[in-house]
Formats: sequence, C-alpha cells, structure tokens
Amino acid sequence: MKPDAAGLRHAALDAHAVLLVDDEPQALKWFARLYGDEFVVLTASGVTQALALLAQRGHEVAVLLTDYSMPGQDGVALLSAVRQEHPHVSRLLVSAFADKDVAMAAVNQGQVEAILEKPLDEAITRQALREALATSRQRTRDKALIERREATLRETLGFLAHEVTTPLATVSGYLTAMRDRHQEALACKPEVAFIGQRRPGEVKAMLDAALRRSDYAQSLVSSFVQTARDAYHADSSASLRASDLVQAVLDEYPFDEGESGWLSCDLERDFTLPGRRDLLYLVICTLVKNALMALRSAPPAQPRVHLVLNRASPAPGLPPQAVIQVIDNGPGIAPDVLQRLTHEPVTTRAASGGSGMGLVFCQRVMTSMGGTIEVRSGPDDGAVVNLYFPSIEERLNEEPT
Repeated sequence: MKPDAAGLRHAALDAHAVLLVDDEPQALKWFARLYGDEFVVLTASGVTQALALLAQRGHEVAVLLTDYSMPGQDGVALLSAVRQEHPHVSRLLVSAFADKDVAMAAVNQGQVEAILEKPLDEAITRQALREALATSRQRTRDKALIERREATLRETLGFLAHEVTTPLATVSGYLTAMRDRHQEALACKPEVAFIGQRRPGEVKAMLDAALRRSDYAQSLVSSFVQTARDAYHADSSASLRASDLVQAVLDEYPFDEGESGWLSCDLERDFTLPGRRDLLYLVICTLVKNALMALRSAPPAQPRVHLVLNRASPAPGLPPQAVIQVIDNGPGIAPDVLQRLTHEPVTTRAASGGSGMGLVFCQRVMTSMGGTIEVRSGPDDGAVVNLYFPSIEERLNEEPT
C-alpha cells in the first residue's frame, strides 16, 4: 500500500496521522476522502498490513481506528498488539451493533479508548479523532518529559561523580600527608600528638584547604539531591537573580590559597534566571574551575577571572540577550580543540583526570533552559565563555498553554 500525498508531506513529523484499518476497500476510500481535509489519513486492509505499516511508520501514527469484524485476526487483536508495541497511539474501535458485547469487553480490558458505531456519524467521528489526537500528543509529551528527566539525572550523576572526585582526592592527599608526618608523643606529654611541618602554618593551611574542599563536595552532593527531587515536580517560575548565583559561587567555591584574589565581578546588569539554581550553580562552578586550571597551567603576571552580567547578541542580526560571561587571561584554547568544545567530550588534561564532560554538561543544561553557550578564544589570548539566556517574553511564549 502506498501512502497518500499528505502522508508523504508530513513524514518527517512526530505522531500526527490517523490509521484506519478495514477490509472493505470502499470504506477506506470513503474515510480518506471525507476526513483527509483535516487529518493525515493512512489506511490498511487488514491486521497484517496494519502491523507492517506500524513497524515502518509507527512514530507517525497518533490514532488507530479499526473495524472489529475482519477476516483472519479481528480488530481487538490489533488493538492489543498496538497497546503493547505503540503505547503512544490512541486506539478506537469501529463496531456494528451485533458486536457490542465484544466491543465492551475490549473497553473493559483497556485495549480501546472509545467505540464508534457503524455507520460512522461524521460530526461524532471528527470530534473523537480530535480528542484521540490530542491524547496521543499529550502521551508523547509526557514520555519525552520523563525521558528528559531521566537523561538529566543520569548526566548530572555522572558529572557529579567526576566533580566530587577532585576535592575528595585533595582531602585524601592532605590527610595522608598529615598521617605520614605524625610523630610519636613525647614521654613528658603523652596526651599530645605532633605533626611535623616543613614550614610554619603548613598543617593549618592543609586543614583549611581540606575543609573548603569537603564543604564544596557537600554542596555538589546537595545540588544533585535537589535536582533529583525537582525532576519529579513541575518546573516553577524562576526567581533566582544572576548576581545571587555568582555570589554563591564566590562564597562556596574551594579556591586554593590566593586564587580568590584572581576573581573580579561586574554584576550591575542583573537579571532573573530561568531554570533551577542547582544546575546553574554546577555550570558556573565548572566554568570557574576550567578558568582557574588554565591559569595554573601557564600563569600570566596577573592572573584574572572576570565574571560579568551583561546583554549581548549571540549572533549577528539577533536581538541582545541576558548573558553571564566568564573571562580569563590564560593561555587560550587551540583552534582544533575550540571547535569541538560543547559538542563532544574533549580535554587537554586527561593525565590529571579531566574527562571533557564539563562543557558538554553545561551545553545540555543551557539548552534545556532555552539558552545556549558560546566559547571564544585564541592561542595566548585567554578565553571567554558566554551563557546566553532567553528573555522572559521568549520563555513565556515557549511555555505550553
């Protein structure tokens, strides 16, 4: 069976078509002609042909309308198979009065969502198809939402595991160093323990650094827990200010000694952020960490990381958008690495445990919020990372009504 022209025109879309299954050729032609003005209609002359069509184009079919009485397998058998293999499809049964008991059984077993009696009433049938199409689309949206939530949790968990490893490894290193420098207590003071220092204040510095990193690791874990909780609730309108998010990173990030002095901020052009604080917090922390690591690898005379709240256009011809910029004056990024960032895992620090997943994670977070991420750099020219956020008007227009 060849699909009609309308079917070909819409083949690239998601589920949208109505599939009628009937063993009477005239019934198929009549249905396609009568309802083709409003719906994309596909037809099949029996259960076998319908299952074959669904195997190839099941993602296009939103509504199945099948006759009950057909040679070979009946309509209820088809409905049962579709329920298992294509759960997004709304299932309707066409039944003559004589088949009423069978039809009711199909309803009670959950294999069919509505029954239309022969001969079909046009107005009733159109309304039933509209409602079934809406139901199918809602199922598709719900399924996509669940899949996005699951993917977000998986990616966030993987990212979290990687990010927590670094501060915990540092904590472990400091504790190991102090254990190795532990000295036996003096006979005159058996209650006092001693830890050897190579320079004054070294032990306290290690304890302070370990404490900062353990606090940071705890904040990452708390962020993930909040993400997991929020994934099962509807997104609420945001009230988080960009300046508050930047300030939280400055207060909580575990900077090495002296590194906090490398940072400067320009927070005057503040704005309201979309999305949840936890994911955006991980994004900003990742960008700050990347900038600090770049500066450590080839420190300039005056290392600098500048965080700016601004408005800028993501591309020529597009209106300005709210943007968070993370700017450093490090060694820059090689062109072959730059063009792959945010699209695939790529790292120049594999030897020290880098996975390259950081910017990929940031890109996915920004995309989920309707924004995007841009990285600009050149060799020996530092790096600029722009996080573009949609305007409030754009976010309202994108929300389902």
